[in-house]
Amino acid sequence: MTTVAVLGTGLMGAPMARNLARAGLRVRVWNRTKAKAEPLAEAGAVVAGSPAEAVEGADVIITILTDGDAVHAAMSAAAPALRAGQVWAQMSTVGLAAIDRLAALAAEHGPTFVDAPVQGTRQPAEQGKLVILAAGAESARPVLDPIFDVLGQRTLWLAGDGAGGAGTKLKMATVSCGISMTAVVAEALALARGLGLDPDLVRQVIAGGPMDSPYFQAKARAILEDDYTPSFTVRNAEKDTRLIVQAGESAGVRMDVIAAAGERFRRAEAQGHGEDDMAATYFAGFDKD
Repeated sequence: MTTVAVLGTGLMGAPMARNLARAGLRVRVWNRTKAKAEPLAEAGAVVAGSPAEAVEGADVIITILTDGDAVHAAMSAAAPALRAGQVWAQMSTVGLAAIDRLAALAAEHGPTFVDAPVQGTRQPAEQGKLVILAAGAESARPVLDPIFDVLGQRTLWLAGDGAGGAGTKLKMATVSCGISMTAVVAEALALARGLGLDPDLVRQVIAGGPMDSPYFQAKARAILEDDYTPSFTVRNAEKDTRLIVQAGESAGVRMDVIAAAGERFRRAEAQGHGEDDMAATYFAGFDKD
């Protein structure tokens, strides 16, 4: 039976680990704040006290942490227990600048590095319906495919090894679309309110037309119902806007829309909405909530 170590049990990591345990895999979990990992014991996961304890003897290591620095710190702490033959699926959104450091860490300590960020938020993670954007050695695919089948509805294997960052490059493009759409929906509803209209009128006009989508409906509903239960937080969205802009700069591409969205997320965070769903960028349209 495959043993999987999951480092990071936040909004994404916790449901991913729970689904793996339910599928009958041996799962070990670690989180910097241990209390966030402890509920997973009820699903059959073993809660480790350190990254090294989590990865020791594991066949597969999954990192699903906040950013590149957090991933590097956790895997550096795990280094004494790393070995050749393990497969490390790096599934966090870390940006292009972090890939070289993480791939070098893997090369130094033995695991096969696979760049495999996910497209999706908390609900798809809970449902096992993420889209996995993976790049890595051919030898890693038979090991990871059964695990990815539990976590996602589809895995897109890209050309190149993990060190090339093809998965992260594609994630930068796709997450840019989702973040930008959220900012656009929030701004449109804020404008309606500012003009003295019921913001739901915007939803009514778009519903059923060519601009409608489940994503539009979900974010509009969150704003109209004042329900900002996080699926993907303002803080994480702001972090991703910076990574996307940096990716564009490295490729000579101006990312004007996502840069503007980043400013909105920073204002919303300053207003106290950092841990709310990113639809709370709605509040950035006003001087006060």
